[in-house]
Amino acid sequence: MSATEPGNSSYDVLIIGAGAVGENVADRAGRTGLRVAIIESELVGGECSYWACMPSKALLRPGAVLAAARAVDGARQAVTGSLDQAAVLRRRDRIASDWDDGSQVAWLDGAGIDLIRGRARFTAPRTVEVAGDDGPARVLVARHVVVVATGSDAVVPEIPGLAESEPWTSREATSVQDVPASLAIIGGGVVAVEMATAFADLGTQVTVLVRGDRLLGGTEPFAGRAVAAALAARGVDLRLSTGVTRVVRDDHGVRLTLGDGGTVMAEQVLVATGRRPRSADLGLETIGLEPGAPLVVDDFQQVVQVADGWLYATGDVTGRVATTHQGKYDARIAGDVIAARFGPRGDPAVVRDAPAWSRFRATADHGAVPQVVFSRPEVASVGLTEAAARAAGHPVRSVEVPLSSAAGATVAADGDDGRPGYEGTASFVVDTERDVLLGATFVGPDVAEMLHAATIAVVAEVPMHRLWHAVPAYPTVSEVWLRLMEAYGL
Repeated sequence: MSATEPGNSSYDVLIIGAGAVGENVADRAGRTGLRVAIIESELVGGECSYWACMPSKALLRPGAVLAAARAVDGARQAVTGSLDQAAVLRRRDRIASDWDDGSQVAWLDGAGIDLIRGRARFTAPRTVEVAGDDGPARVLVARHVVVVATGSDAVVPEIPGLAESEPWTSREATSVQDVPASLAIIGGGVVAVEMATAFADLGTQVTVLVRGDRLLGGTEPFAGRAVAAALAARGVDLRLSTGVTRVVRDDHGVRLTLGDGGTVMAEQVLVATGRRPRSADLGLETIGLEPGAPLVVDDFQQVVQVADGWLYATGDVTGRVATTHQGKYDARIAGDVIAARFGPRGDPAVVRDAPAWSRFRATADHGAVPQVVFSRPEVASVGLTEAAARAAGHPVRSVEVPLSSAAGATVAADGDDGRPGYEGTASFVVDTERDVLLGATFVGPDVAEMLHAATIAVVAEVPMHRLWHAVPAYPTVSEVWLRLMEAYGL
C-alpha cells in the first residue's frame, strides 16, 4: 500500500504535521506495531528541511569557510574574490532537496507509516477531517491518540503598511532565488542575525532595525555585543533602540519610516520578530481549546486541558522551547509514551506517577536546552544565563575567559598587529551551593562543536570538582574548559 494512498480511515495514532517533529513521533510510536498515519498539507520534512535549519545553514556555510581560510596565513593567499552567488544558491537548493519531499515520503513508506496529504481540522475528540486540494474531504478517527505537531508561523507585527508591503519572512529569505541589492531586517533575534550574516556575505547592503537595546536578548550580553561588532565590521547598518512606524512599497522598493522620523529604503524587507504556534486553523474550538493559542503540555507531552489523555502535542505548537532539536526530543518522549501506553504490551491505565514512568519525563527544556546561533562569530549556549539563574533563585558565580587563552587558538587563526587570531569568549554559570554547572556560553568561530560537552555537564549535573578531571586534548580550542576551571578556582 502506498504512503500516499492509505486504505483505512481508522488508525491507532494520527499525527498532524509531517515535519521533523511529527516524523519522530511517528517513528517511535510505530516501532511497536501501532498503526500510524501522518497528515501533511505541505512538504514532508517540514520547516526545518526546506525553509529553516537546513537552507539557512547552507547559505551561511560558504561565508564561514571563506572567512576561516582568510584567517590563516598561507591559505589566505590562495583565496581571491568573493562568494559566487549562483553557486551558493545551487548548493542551498541541493541541501533543501530542491523542495522535493520524495526521499522523505520514501522513508515513511519504508517505516510503514501512512501519509495523508491535506489540511486537518478537528471535528470531535479523536476525529479529524482532512481536506485536500481536490476531491472530497476525508474523516479520520484515532483509536487511541492524536498528536499535533504543526510547528509555528512567523509573526508579522501590526505596523501600518507592513503586511501590504509583502514582506519576507524566514521562508522567503532562506529560499531566495534573486539576491537583493539591499535588505532591511526588522528584528534582533536568531533569524535576524543569521540572515544579516548570510546576505552580507552575498553582497547585499543590509540594515538591521532592532527595537531593543541589544541583539540576541536571551543570551549573555557579551554574545550580542560580539555579534553586533562583527556585523558592523562587515558593513551592516545596525540600529538599536529603533522602531518602525510605517512601511510603504512602491516601484523603487520598500520605504520604512522610523520612530525618530528617519527613513530606510531597501529592495526587500525581512520580518524576523518571532514566531507563534500554528494552531489557528485546526478546529481546536470543537475540542474545547482556543484556536491560535499554544497547546500546553505536561512533561509527557499530553495536552493538559484535554481529558482522557488522548491528545498530545510536540514542538513549536506547544509554546515550549522553539528549536528543531528540542522538538525532536519532545517527539521522542511522546512517541515512547504512546508506545508504552497503547502498544501491544502497553497499559493505557498505567499510573503516570509510577516510578517506571520517570524515564519518559521530558526535562531538558527546564534548564538544559542547547542553542546555536550560526552568525559569525557563532554563539553556542546551554542552560541558564547568569541573569536567568539569579532570577530563579540560584546562588551563582559566573566566570569568563577569552578563547585565545586556549593553546588551540594559536594554530586555529592568525591575528593582525599582535592581536589573537582566534577571538571569542567562553563563560560558565555555576551553582555555588550544589557545585554544578547551570549554564555555559561560547562565542567564536566553530564553537557549536564544543557545545555538547557543556550540555552533558549541565544535564548530568556533574560536580565541578569532577569536571576538573575531564582532561581536554592539547592543542585544541576545547582547552578553554581548563582555563574556565582555573578561573573558577580549581
